[in-house]
Amino acid sequence: MATQSHEPTPFAPGEGGTLVEQPAEHKVFPPFDSTTFASQLLWFAITFVLLYYVMSKIALPRIAGILEDRRDRIASDLDLAERLKQDSKAALAGYEKSLAEARIRANAIAEGARDGAKQAAAAKRAATEANLANKLAAAEKRIGEIKSKALADVGEIASETAESVIRALVDSDLGKTEIADAVASVMAK
Repeated sequence: MATQSHEPTPFAPGEGGTLVEQPAEHKVFPPFDSTTFASQLLWFAITFVLLYYVMSKIALPRIAGILEDRRDRIASDLDLAERLKQDSKAALAGYEKSLAEARIRANAIAEGARDGAKQAAAAKRAATEANLANKLAAAEKRIGEIKSKALADVGEIASETAESVIRALVDSDLGKTEIADAVASVMAK
């Protein structure tokens, strides 16, 4: 096995138009080569200026505009949210006020209905009491008539009974008028 050299070879034209590597020596990494510092610094400065110009004139204004739009949109959304919050508070206060008024009206209606029912019940009770008083008066009148008729009949019945008892006991004929007068005097007491 043949040993190969580790030395790089520079490229040289070979057969058929292909490049062939020829050994050459690089002793220093190119960015650290002190002979190219001046050109590297020049290109670094040019690139930095161009990048700074592009950033300051194009990219940063766009970013600032986007941030400003976003800030304005957030402020607008916060204002809208605050306005909607105030509107909802006002609507809630209006709702509570309407609810309180409705309760007051409902209580007034209920009180009116209760008073109306009480008055209707009182009127019906008064009419019923008057009707019952009329019926009671009629019943008392009828009872009085029946009582007076019964009392009249009692006197007659008592007279007849007394006449029968006297006939059975005494065997005498007293007149009906005498017996009726005696019974009337006893009943009058």
